[in-house]
Amino acid sequence: MDQPMNQADMTFDAKDVQDNKVMAALSYLGVLVFIPLLAKKDSKFCQAHAKQGLVTFIAAVLLGFIPFVGWALDMVVLVVNIIALVNALMGKFWKIPGAYDLSKKFNF
Repeated sequence: MDQPMNQADMTFDAKDVQDNKVMAALSYLGVLVFIPLLAKKDSKFCQAHAKQGLVTFIAAVLLGFIPFVGWALDMVVLVVNIIALVNALMGKFWKIPGAYDLSKKFNF
């Protein structure tokens, strides 16, 4: 089983990054987060992005139930997801404030 991510674990193999950039980007497209989460269990880069994407997906769903303020915050989550998606396509990993810390708790 994978260990939770920590600061020392945030380096990625260049081949892993190159081969999985597009799949990692799917992590920030709503329900599509489950594709890299389940299909790329062997990719540390994909899993890091997918776990963050899962946190933002859950946050967006929960915020969607709160009228007005929640919907406005959903727009913030959308912008954050776009930034993270672009970073994934560029082969980078951005630690989303708050989401990164929660994503470290996922151990699958």
